[in-house]
Amino acid sequence: MREKALALLKEYNQNEALVRHGLQVEAIMRHYAAQAGEDVEYWGCVGLLHDVDYEKFPEQHCKKAVEILKENDYDDAFIHAVVSHGFGLVCDVEPELYMEKVLFTIDELSGLINAAAIMRPSKSVMDLEVKSVKKKFKDKRFAAGVDRQVILDGCQRLGVELDQVIETCIVGMRANHEEIGL
Repeated sequence: MREKALALLKEYNQNEALVRHGLQVEAIMRHYAAQAGEDVEYWGCVGLLHDVDYEKFPEQHCKKAVEILKENDYDDAFIHAVVSHGFGLVCDVEPELYMEKVLFTIDELSGLINAAAIMRPSKSVMDLEVKSVKKKFKDKRFAAGVDRQVILDGCQRLGVELDQVIETCIVGMRANHEEIGL
């Protein structure tokens, strides 16, 4: 399942940074799935493919994904999960399931964590601390493209404090730090 998802991501995204972002979100989703006793492979593939349409169809993000995923035999539940991460930004598909709420929350946050990690001398998540990410979160000029309100809304949907979500994301990224380039 993962090999198919990774091939599809790379078919539609040649930009290395976008592929790496997919891998980072996948790593975090897999970690959350393991914590929740859920299907790690399935959650990982949802994370991997969440931006499948972004590079080629940025103006149709989360809309073109439906077509691409249907053409590749992904079911409606999978497609809903993928598309729901764009709720309120590019679509009106609301995250309902726990998995969808996690994806909604961590998508933007993974970008902030990536940016914080590459600013470190180690350029790694292996020595990145929650307090460092929190400090960067508060600085609106740092990784200015990261929508902090989406992250906070996601934390509220999950009923979890921001610090805990940051920590879980860092731990998830550490588990696959070599493949994600951090």
